[in-house]
Amino acid sequence: MADESKALVEELLSIAGITINGDKPYDIQVLNEDLYERILRDEALGLGESYMDGWWEAESVDEFINRLLRAELDKKIKGNWKIKWHYLKSRLFNLQKGKRAFHVGKHHYDIGNDFFVAMLDKRMNYSCGYWKDADNLDDAQEAKLELICKKLELEPGMRVLDIGCGWGAFAKYASEKYKVEVIGVTVSKEQQNLAKELTKGLPVEIRFQDYREIKGEKFDRILSIGSFEHVGHKNYRKYMEIVDENLKDDGISLIHTIGSNISVTTANAWTTKYIFPNGNLPSIAQISKAMEGLFVIEDIHNFGPHYDKTLMAWYENFNKAWPKFKDKYGERFYRMWKYYLLSSAGGFRSRQTQLWQIVFTKPGRKQPQRVC
Repeated sequence: MADESKALVEELLSIAGITINGDKPYDIQVLNEDLYERILRDEALGLGESYMDGWWEAESVDEFINRLLRAELDKKIKGNWKIKWHYLKSRLFNLQKGKRAFHVGKHHYDIGNDFFVAMLDKRMNYSCGYWKDADNLDDAQEAKLELICKKLELEPGMRVLDIGCGWGAFAKYASEKYKVEVIGVTVSKEQQNLAKELTKGLPVEIRFQDYREIKGEKFDRILSIGSFEHVGHKNYRKYMEIVDENLKDDGISLIHTIGSNISVTTANAWTTKYIFPNGNLPSIAQISKAMEGLFVIEDIHNFGPHYDKTLMAWYENFNKAWPKFKDKYGERFYRMWKYYLLSSAGGFRSRQTQLWQIVFTKPGRKQPQRVC
């Protein structure tokens, strides 16, 4: 059985141009022969966990993943009941229902502000930068913030809602440069604490609150940057209804989100277990269906390849800073985080995942200006 599993994995990898124990940066170096059965049994979960366990190496994990995804090997490996149950559970249960909304905050964003300070840009943006005219992470993230502000057509005195505000990067930038009032909501207590500190003295309020708790308020602009991925397919319509209820008739809304080429109702099993609990990448079809009858889609801007560069910049910062964190988090965490950043970069490089900025308004409103 073991020999058969090895032969099958070797055959599949060859389709992607990957050689077991080969000499290319993207070739996989197998350190535990049980790897083959584990991958065939547990697919994406097994691949990620076996890397965490030190069962395999690759000089360039990002390029290894890129080649795997481009070859669409996932379509050639049939899942077992563990994977099928993971899929079925997402179909039957609302993994992002109210009481679960704060789970991702505690699991992921609350691991330590000092850790994210070391990894991210100086403004603490934890989403894709805009690299069109930038050659470093700080400039790319500032360009992203400016791009969003222009798409929202911000004017002094406007009241803006930032759903999933993170550490307040947008709130600080928009309030300082465009003189707007920003209400930011986050499900991470650690994010709220630091965001309050970073926006002190500005017309900014940072709330520890789920977006579904926002009721009876009116905003000139509503946006979310990198938080729609946590909404969940069962809640896409609810999200749009909340925006509709709280957006003025002449307002503009924007979503900046990672997206999937196809409509799915579950996420990569490894990512769900170790990085973003209950996450789910939306498709354009799912987003537009959720908006139907409520909004007009004004613009869809795809700059997914920019996330590849952003993730590689984060990895460089993370790797450089790791010596001061290794005693706190340990080697297995290092391999987990490395795999998360580099496999994500490979996902965007393969074009299996996208990054969209979607601008939308209520019917009858004057069309916003096109920025790009």
